[in-house]
Amino acid sequence: MIPYIVTMLNRVPKAFAFQPIAFGPSSLNKVSATTCTSSRSTASNIGTRLFSSSSSSSSSTEIEIKNLDIKGPEIPPIPPMSKRLFLVRHGEVINPGGDRPVYYGSLDVSLSPLGEQEAKVASEYLKQFELQHVAASPLSRAKFGANQVLSRQQQQQQKETNYEIKIFNGFTELDRGAWCGKTKDEIGIDLMTRFDSCDEDATPEGGESYPQLKTRVLEARDELLDGMDCGMASVVVSHLQVTRSMLSDALDIPTHEMCNFKIATASVACVDFCVSSGQQTVHFQNFKPDVGLATSKDGAN
Repeated sequence: MIPYIVTMLNRVPKAFAFQPIAFGPSSLNKVSATTCTSSRSTASNIGTRLFSSSSSSSSSTEIEIKNLDIKGPEIPPIPPMSKRLFLVRHGEVINPGGDRPVYYGSLDVSLSPLGEQEAKVASEYLKQFELQHVAASPLSRAKFGANQVLSRQQQQQQKETNYEIKIFNGFTELDRGAWCGKTKDEIGIDLMTRFDSCDEDATPEGGESYPQLKTRVLEARDELLDGMDCGMASVVVSHLQVTRSMLSDALDIPTHEMCNFKIATASVACVDFCVSSGQQTVHFQNFKPDVGLATSKDGAN
């Protein structure tokens, strides 16, 4: 089972795009944090092969992801002056290096069959919430998940929704530049360590650093929030480093430490943004419903 964190953590960050006033230094007020494990979900209409034959296999379990009763962590109603974002990472991909796991970053690699199943399970969880917008990275692995969320919103409301997926280039995965197609050993352990520590001199040719990534991600986040109504929720389907960027900002964790975040494939986080105070509240992170799918392979990215 995938562990997830239920966190009630309030933080006053820099001013958001939708907020007319600027704030002073950020403050951190940790209310509670609990480590949990995802609970099994019940299904009223699933196929006969719920479990994979091997827990270590990355092949998809042939089940029908339909009518799953996924409750997830308890979260309070959205306060009148807040906006809520569900942050979803895409499912498992087919690594372009095959058995030789290579970094691919912003390359448009495909989801594996298991990754598609994972994305469908995440969308089954999210169908219980009324969503104002479904946003995504322009990469196909994120757009697949966003389409699943949108489709289930339409089914849940039993009518055609009047919106389409909102694509934000700022939610594209980290550009690995010249490192794409190379393994960690080929790049060099020391160089990767310097990169993770935000040493700008270690940025790969044609690529970007974590600070550069985080700047554009937060700009895209603020643009999305600016287009939302108070009391409403939206979804962002994106990537590992993009989700880390938003969560590290919400939790006031330095950029050079965000690479330590564990973000499982197709996992969900939930963050509230208060318009009046600028406070960010992380309700939970890394929640991945356990419905018996095989364990995903999640190496270099």
